[in-house]
Amino acid sequence: MNLPKFLLGDNTDCDDAIFVIHTQYPRFIINLVDDDVEWMDDVSEEDERELAEESEKLFVQAGEFYEREIERIEKDL
Repeated sequence: MNLPKFLLGDNTDCDDAIFVIHTQYPRFIINLVDDDVEWMDDVSEEDERELAEESEKLFVQAGEFYEREIERIEKDL
């Protein structure tokens, strides 16, 4: 099974959070409300430096994914 690159996450204990999950390496969960990132893969300091630019691009893509999904949901209502 191929997972989508991004998934929306929800949790009623975190009413004000907007979670987007990135399912490919480097896997992470970002809260778009406060840009808090939880890494799901072990990333060494060296890898972290190498991934810094790529990660920033992925964070932007996560926000774009969220906006696109919300537009689609609202369109279907």
